[in-house]
Amino acid sequence: MNRGRIELAPSVMCADFLHLADTLRVFEAHRIEYLHVDIMDGHYVPNFTLGTRFCRVLGEGTAIPLDIHLMIENVDQYLPEFCARKGSMVSFHPEVVWHPLRTLQAIRAFGCRAGLSIDPAMTLDTVKPLLPETDFLCMMTVNPGYAGQPLVAGGLERIAEFRDFLDRNYPHIRLEVDGNVSWRNIPLMIERGAEILVCGSSSLFDPAHPLAENIVRLREIPAAPPGADSSPEITRRLRSGGARSRCRSGAGRVPGR
Repeated sequence: MNRGRIELAPSVMCADFLHLADTLRVFEAHRIEYLHVDIMDGHYVPNFTLGTRFCRVLGEGTAIPLDIHLMIENVDQYLPEFCARKGSMVSFHPEVVWHPLRTLQAIRAFGCRAGLSIDPAMTLDTVKPLLPETDFLCMMTVNPGYAGQPLVAGGLERIAEFRDFLDRNYPHIRLEVDGNVSWRNIPLMIERGAEILVCGSSSLFDPAHPLAENIVRLREIPAAPPGADSSPEITRRLRSGGARSRCRSGAGRVPGR
């Protein structure tokens, strides 16, 4: 399934923070659609990454819309800070809040696009009641918390499952994919319905080539033929102990990697 132009959301935690301004200029020159900002609190996930001040400064440094992924507890408490920039995409994991519908409505009331982050263990039936108040889904194809992880088993099939349901019932909801968005997996994800790619250490920030070249390459990747399978990739990466993160900041590395 190819739904037209694929949008890119670079994972900012994989950027070189010492040269972040230069990176932003490259993104602006190549018309990157979003900046994906992972927020982790050490509770919902064991890792710590970025916070409210980082989002504020980042928003002041570029006109590119922010795509804020809240991997935190006490989501409602921090919405005023994370939704301060109108037009941002803000997603959260619904299992960590008492009233996820109310949280979605609050994000929209701040002038932002409301999203649900879908953990690999969360089923489609679980989120169906929330979709009327949802603008996009952030489909996790790894366990949340760290960069550089292997694709979870069944991750590609879940993309297709959710996209098929959305096309029949909520075609306006955008489907973002986050996790091991690698050169090998991207065509398979696009074919199954991914519309926004959260690109990190295994593609856009691949140090083998300059950032600008990687962006051009991403823009040119076609969807895989229908029925294509990534099982050789999954098998290889699992046997080797998973993918090794190359996030320059080190903020999202898998422990011990």
